[in-house]
Amino acid sequence: MSVWAVATIALAAGGLGPALYVAARGDALDRLIGLELGGVVATLVLMLLSHGPARSSYLIAPLVLAVLSFAGTLVFTRVLADRP
Repeated sequence: MSVWAVATIALAAGGLGPALYVAARGDALDRLIGLELGGVVATLVLMLLSHGPARSSYLIAPLVLAVLSFAGTLVFTRVLADRP
C-alpha cells in the first residue's frame, strides 16, 4: 500500500464522516456547510486517487467536481436567501 493510498483512506474516513454528520443535522445553513465540506473532501479524495504518472486523465473528474460543487453552493445559497 502506497503513501497516497493511506492518505486517501485517512482523508475519506476523517473528512466525509463529519461532513455527513453536519449535512444531516441542524438548520438549513448548517446542512449547506456540510454539503460544501463534503464536496471539498470528495474533490481532494479524487485528486489523491488520480496521483501517478499513468493516471493523469483521472484528474478531469475532480476538477469538474470542484466547479460543480461551487456552482451548486451558489444555487443553494440563492434558495436559502431571505426574500425582500
